[in-house]
Amino acid sequence: MNTEQLEKEFQARIDAEEKIEPKDWMPDAYRKTLIRQISQHAHSEIVGMLPEGNWITRAPSLRSKVILLAKVQDEAGHGLYLYSAAETLGIDREQLLHDLHIGKAKYSSIFNYPTLTWADIGAVGWLVDGAAIANQVMLCRTSYGPYARAMVKICKEESFHQRQGYEIMMHMARGTEAQKRMAQDALNRWWWPSLMMFGPPDKESTNTEQSVKWRIKRQTNDELRQEFVDKTLPQAEYLGLKIPDKDLKWNEEKKGYDFGTPDWEEFYNVIKGNGPCNKQRLDARVKADKEGEWVREASMAYYEKKSAKKKVA
Repeated sequence: MNTEQLEKEFQARIDAEEKIEPKDWMPDAYRKTLIRQISQHAHSEIVGMLPEGNWITRAPSLRSKVILLAKVQDEAGHGLYLYSAAETLGIDREQLLHDLHIGKAKYSSIFNYPTLTWADIGAVGWLVDGAAIANQVMLCRTSYGPYARAMVKICKEESFHQRQGYEIMMHMARGTEAQKRMAQDALNRWWWPSLMMFGPPDKESTNTEQSVKWRIKRQTNDELRQEFVDKTLPQAEYLGLKIPDKDLKWNEEKKGYDFGTPDWEEFYNVIKGNGPCNKQRLDARVKADKEGEWVREASMAYYEKKSAKKKVA
């Protein structure tokens, strides 16, 4: 078959809800789109460990420390699942990490903001992981098999992370006046960056339409953002906290909330590397990569030596 026939057959498989596997024929653009999306997702998990890891030694109780340690460990695991899924598309993991370290590859803009107080850890769990769940549940049904299968476990663990964050916010919101103010301040600072996590408006997105056609994504950026707002507002009201949006109001016609417009200029500025913590985050990843090089080399030497012994036996 020629390329046009192959593309028609490929799209027919997508429309029939068949999973595309690594050895199947796929358009180059489909492969490139997946590599970009999966690697960005993997980078986000790894970089996302940094703002929370900053609080492991300062958690207010042993219980909080243990839970936060488990969460950060989960995120490392998510990154490994996703790098492995990306490698099935024919790209080397070292190349993916190199692209991250030189600033060529992107990760979620949300992780370029600082965690200033313990309430920020609650806000990150509640809002950031809540937004991640809204975005990732659909990926359990994405058209690429290895990605879809990885997302099943990831989403289960992200659900735990979101509940952990909400529990922190609940304790803060029901605590002293100072704790309530701290919780409200964290909500104020993380609300708009959380809405930006879904990506630019559909009219400005260059990838969404094709990704939906290929069923890499199942919903558009704006649809996911609306779903997140509708679910999160009642949660904030239960906590007794106020969403920092003067335009937020119920729209009976669409059975959802109208809400204000995020500062997209800020979003694009952060994406370009000019956010509050962009340099700090990348420097930390590059430092960790260099300092861990001897561990990787020792592990490979041990593996090769063990493999050689098996061959001799």
